[in-house]
Amino acid sequence: MSRTEHPSRRTVLAAAVAAAVVGPSVSVGAAQAAESDEEPTRPVDYHAWTSYPDWRSGTAQGTRAVAGARPGVAIATPAGTTDYTDPHTKTTASWEYASWTSPVHRLRVPATEVVSSWNAHTPAGTWLQVELHGTYSDGTKTPWYVMGRWAAGDQDIKRTSVDGQTDNKSTIWTDTFAIDDATTGLRLVSYRLRLTLYRKPGTKLTPTVWRLGAMGSDIPDRFTVPASTPRLARELIVPRYSQEIHKGQYPEYDNGGEAWCSPTSSQMIIEYWGGRLTPGQLSWVDPGYADPQVDHAARFTYDYQYEGCGNWPFNAAYAATFKGLQGIVTRLGSLTDLEKLIAAGIPAITSQSFLKEELTGAGYGTSGHLMTVIGFTGDGDVIANDPFSPTDEAVRRVYVRREFENIWLRTKRYNASGKVVSGTGGVCYLYFPARPTARQRGALAAVGVR
Repeated sequence: MSRTEHPSRRTVLAAAVAAAVVGPSVSVGAAQAAESDEEPTRPVDYHAWTSYPDWRSGTAQGTRAVAGARPGVAIATPAGTTDYTDPHTKTTASWEYASWTSPVHRLRVPATEVVSSWNAHTPAGTWLQVELHGTYSDGTKTPWYVMGRWAAGDQDIKRTSVDGQTDNKSTIWTDTFAIDDATTGLRLVSYRLRLTLYRKPGTKLTPTVWRLGAMGSDIPDRFTVPASTPRLARELIVPRYSQEIHKGQYPEYDNGGEAWCSPTSSQMIIEYWGGRLTPGQLSWVDPGYADPQVDHAARFTYDYQYEGCGNWPFNAAYAATFKGLQGIVTRLGSLTDLEKLIAAGIPAITSQSFLKEELTGAGYGTSGHLMTVIGFTGDGDVIANDPFSPTDEAVRRVYVRREFENIWLRTKRYNASGKVVSGTGGVCYLYFPARPTARQRGALAAVGVR
């Protein structure tokens, strides 16, 4: 579980690896998800730049497009040098930098919220910044908003979101751009993303970014959502990790336990895809701690401004540090969407908030919690690896389909005091191979991801 949401719809949050084959699974039924049914227009627009032509299409200042099996963008000749004072260490250092700015993307769905995400390699001595600049439906422009300053490691800078960004029409809440008052009808209709890549002066080092994208959405406010019809019975075999056995570990990374639902869920899927950490990578973890890879995931998803491991794009970016894996943040529209992914062997991390009595068998309530959906029973109920469990063995749960679907997809709910607060609106992390199979590509395309 995570901390309380901000007054908009920000849900505190919550990626996996390697081969281009579907991870291990066991079928518990013969039904397959139907993918040909007509669906309503999605109130979500996920768009990304990933191909060599994509990287050639942007505006480069000191960067170059990189061809190959995994095209990207990297530093060619730096555009200049700048000083950066890390707000968390108070250390000032000089960095060479170069930038790449995407073409304008016009949202198919004018958005009340936008979340960016990226996949990159940042060797020691490098880091990157992602910014968003948009146009409102009234024709005015946003500032250049910082969506994150990120490095895979934590020795050069402390990865961080940036608080206090607003123009009195929109605000950045940790990792989420949000229209301040959606009832006015104001929306974001288009945006550009800008990457700035940094390296130590005088070196040949460079970050390489393979995927840069954003999810814009305008989810209608709702306390309940329509029930979907079960179409699939299948369970994927995903490693099980409890966040609770880490309670009290590493206070500098938010103290384990309920604060670590996001990295714990991410680590499950990372290992489902074959991602493994070496003994050398885990050597910093107290040898008395079980499942040290969860401690590692917490450290390397930690947002020093947010003071927690629940930054959505930081989790997706962490997943993509494992060879052959990519990760994104998006929203899905129904459990039917999840069935399509599960049918193709792709588990998903979902974010939800609920009272104890709203999810039978959970045994707890939460203002924001992430868990891993790994399948569906013959009756259509949701099989989840829920990290809020006392042991690894207890992580597998079965939740009532109708209850799970509603608490995940709604945008309004009542808290324990009877106050109306925000729901999660179908937020989801998806981690999948860099070279997905044809079936995986089809399932991802069906839920708006390319």
